[in-house]
Amino acid sequence: MPLSPYLSFAGNCSDAIAYYQRTLGAELLYKISFGEMPKSVQDSAENCPSGMQFPDTAIAHANVRIAGSDIMMSDAMPSGKASYSGFTLVLDSQQVEEGKRWFDNLAANGKIEMA
Repeated sequence: MPLSPYLSFAGNCSDAIAYYQRTLGAELLYKISFGEMPKSVQDSAENCPSGMQFPDTAIAHANVRIAGSDIMMSDAMPSGKASYSGFTLVLDSQQVEEGKRWFDNLAANGKIEMA
C-alpha cells in the first residue's frame, strides 16, 4: 500500500503548488478551493467543523504528482488558530540529471541544510 503525504499550508497552498510545478515539474491532478465548494457542504457539521471559516481562495484539497508520487495538500486553519513547524520531504530520482535539476531549482530560493 503506497503512502501519500498530506501537507498543510498557512494560506499559501496555491503558491506551493505553483512552486512545485515550476521547480519539480509537478503535475496538478486535482485542486478545489473553499470558494468552489457549495456553501451548504462547508457549513454542515459532518464536513467542516462548525465555526471554521476559510477564505474563498484557500485550498480545501489538492493533489499533485511528482516523479510518480502523489502528494496531497491544503490550507490549514486560518492564521492564529494552529501552528505548523515544518516537514521533511524526500525526493528520490532514478536519474542523476533529474535529481541535479531538482536540487538546483530548490536551492535557488531555498536554504541548503544538508547535501
